[in-house]
Amino acid sequence: MALVLALLSQALGRVWRSPGSSARHAPPSRAMEHDRAMEVYDIIRTIRDPEKPNTLEELEVVTENGVEVQEIGEDEYLVIIRFTPTVPHCSLATLIGLCLRVKLQRCLPFRHKLEIYISEGTHSTEEDINKQINDKERVAAAMENPNLREIVEQCVTEPD
Repeated sequence: MALVLALLSQALGRVWRSPGSSARHAPPSRAMEHDRAMEVYDIIRTIRDPEKPNTLEELEVVTENGVEVQEIGEDEYLVIIRFTPTVPHCSLATLIGLCLRVKLQRCLPFRHKLEIYISEGTHSTEEDINKQINDKERVAAAMENPNLREIVEQCVTEPD
């Protein structure tokens, strides 16, 4: 089995490096994906918690390990965020997910698809919240509410 994998790897390596092939046909760069993930993390780590005077990073709601980026096309990436509410019954988990979505939609400098999830097993209603924060229509409706929009703005605005 190891021999087959080695041969396959060698053959694919030749295809990717063959003369006349362009850089866009190169295998996805793990280094590039890691750099993109760190870029995403730098954007979301400063979001403020809706209840506390701390950032999501300080509360360990978001971590570097909770950010994954996969190249899905030429200059397009799938961004997956997994966050952990401070308590399993956190009533503001949906709002935190909304803040993550809004800030990333505004600030990411590259084309992307965005998926945001509560880390598995860390919230009592994670499935329902995951559906809400990944439903474009629900997100748009939530952002039409002026009170909710103001709270989101306070959370995502960078401190001076």
